[in-house]
Amino acid sequence: MVRKVFLAMVALIALIPCVCAQTVDEIIAKSIQARGGADKLKSVQSIKTTATIAMGPGMEAPGTLIQKRPNMARLEFTIQGLTAVQAYDSTNAWQIMPFMGKKDPELMSADEAKEMQETADLDGPLVDYKSKGNQVELLGKEKLEGTDAYKLKVNLKNGDVQTIYLDADSFLEIKEETKRTVRGTERDVESSIGDYKEVDGIVFPFAIESGVKGSTETEKLTISKIELNVPVEDSVFKMPPPPPKPEAPKAEPPKPDAPKANPSNPPNI
Repeated sequence: MVRKVFLAMVALIALIPCVCAQTVDEIIAKSIQARGGADKLKSVQSIKTTATIAMGPGMEAPGTLIQKRPNMARLEFTIQGLTAVQAYDSTNAWQIMPFMGKKDPELMSADEAKEMQETADLDGPLVDYKSKGNQVELLGKEKLEGTDAYKLKVNLKNGDVQTIYLDADSFLEIKEETKRTVRGTERDVESSIGDYKEVDGIVFPFAIESGVKGSTETEKLTISKIELNVPVEDSVFKMPPPPPKPEAPKAEPPKPDAPKANPSNPPNI
C-alpha cells in the first residue's frame, strides 16, 4: 500500500511544472549581478583596454581599445611598425589599414561595420537586451570541458546571431559563438573567455582566444590593463578628413618664339 501511494505521489509531482527552472531573464539578471550589478555597470562612461593579440608564432600586435557611451569605440593596433585604426562614432564605422596599402581613412562596408557597432556596446548584448532590439532564447544546458553552462541564443538587432555560454555556477560568460557575414561569406567565430579579474568593482575577462570554427588557427588576446571612466573627447571617434591632395605644378607660360632669320637680309659678320 505504501509503495502505491509513493508511486502516485511521484506521478503527481511529474505533472507539476518545475519551479526550479530558471527563465532567460533570471539567468541574465544573475549574470549582470556576477559582473558587478546593473548600477555599477551603467556608472561606467568609458573603458580603456590595453592588450596584446598573438596571431601566430612570433607575431604579436599590441593595441588599445577605447569605448565610450553612447555606442562609440576606437581600436588601434600595431603590426610590424604600422598602426591600424578601426572606429565607430555612433553613426559611421571607419578604418585606416596601412598594411593593406590604405593609409587614408575610409568608411567600412556594412558587414564590417557590424562588428564595430557590437564592440561599441559597453554593457554587452544581454544588458537591456529588449530595449536594444535583441532577442534572447534559452537553449538549455550544455557541458563545456566538464563545466555546466547555460546556452543562450541572441539574435542581435543588426542580424548577427550569437550563442553565449554562461557558467552555471558563476554566471560569467565562458564561451561565445558568432555567425556573421563578411564580404558575402558567412563566418562562424568561436571565442573562449576566461581569466576574470575585478577592476573597480566590475569583473572583466582578461583572456580571450578566438578563431573561425573548424580552423586550427586562433588569435589570443591577453589584456594587461583596464581603466574605467578615462576622459576622452568624442572627436577621437570621428573619421578625420582625407589629407589634402598635393597641388599640381603650375604650367610655365609659353616662351616667345625666337625671331626667324630673313634670307634676304643676312646678318652682318
